[in-house]
Amino acid sequence: MDKGKLGTLVFISIASSCLNGQPATQPVWAVHQSPDESGIYYAGPEVSAPRLVSVMPAVYPADTSGKDVQGMTVLAMVIGTDGAPSQIQLLHSHGDVYDQAAIEAVQQSVFEPGKLAGKPVPVWIDVRVVFRANRAQALPQVVITERDLAPPEESFFEDKHHRPAGYTPPVLIHTVDADFADPFVRNPIVQVATVTVTVGVDGLPKAVLMRRGLGFGLDKKAIAAVWHDRFLPATKNGKPVQDLVDVKVEFANL
Repeated sequence: MDKGKLGTLVFISIASSCLNGQPATQPVWAVHQSPDESGIYYAGPEVSAPRLVSVMPAVYPADTSGKDVQGMTVLAMVIGTDGAPSQIQLLHSHGDVYDQAAIEAVQQSVFEPGKLAGKPVPVWIDVRVVFRANRAQALPQVVITERDLAPPEESFFEDKHHRPAGYTPPVLIHTVDADFADPFVRNPIVQVATVTVTVGVDGLPKAVLMRRGLGFGLDKKAIAAVWHDRFLPATKNGKPVQDLVDVKVEFANL
């Protein structure tokens, strides 16, 4: 997954000191989405995902037929403030001719940009193009496989007396799907792998171990995905500390 350095949610803790004998106020916890170093966001609680407003179908290659036709291409891209796609990357290939047809369809489609506080901002999205054996229209579809998550409520950081909690565990705030769902399965079966992550004081994974695996090559996919996750670090007495957390990774269509 080559999307450059990930953006993350900005985690801020502010506590006033004792002044003139007055007790310190409670910490103020604020979590906001921020762009990556290139100024690009991910869809999340504050940033809306771009959407397709005019869709151009992909053209099926003329010299292919039968079961070889069926499959999908998945592309990652940035939708700019003008609604134009750029930085198109191939995430899942269905073969060169299909992938090129999918890219051309996306380039000719029109997007409404994502927004932050009502203003257009550049946003990373994935777009899926499904090719079917009956040559039904292969329309680009926006899918969100990497996204920022809503932070916990302020009460998460308080004890039952509404004082700053002595300890809080790591919290997942940016997640990456491990795989792409099969569009040809109507009733997918979902199974879950559990991965234990060592989260550093900077909220980044430092070690990833499989706790409950599924086999069939899926464990490697789960571990690889979790390395891209981002967290609020654990805290002890208001200070970030390194700690462990379990992350569940879902796979459909097993």
